[in-house]
Amino acid sequence: MSRSSARRRAAGPVSISRALDDFSRTMGIDRPLAEYGILTGWGELVGEQIAKVSAAQRIENGVLIVAVSSAPWRAELTMRRNEIKEKINARAGKNIVRDIRFR
Repeated sequence: MSRSSARRRAAGPVSISRALDDFSRTMGIDRPLAEYGILTGWGELVGEQIAKVSAAQRIENGVLIVAVSSAPWRAELTMRRNEIKEKINARAGKNIVRDIRFR
């Protein structure tokens, strides 16, 4: 047993949530998992009304691409871009989305 693993065990039990966070960070999959959570949780993040007229499609280099059903809704969401971005990043606990493009 290495010294670092012995030290971790001596520190006491760790929550499953913390263990999974540490594991995903170690494996380098924490960012893709956070991005996936944003895409699948879009409706919960923006609310039912906005979710009915939009769909988060993908995240490319920190830019969230969102399909919107109409030009008026695209204009509304564009005006609320920073609010939505802050809400997303707060929920993720880190800056995953640096910009949002509504199409």
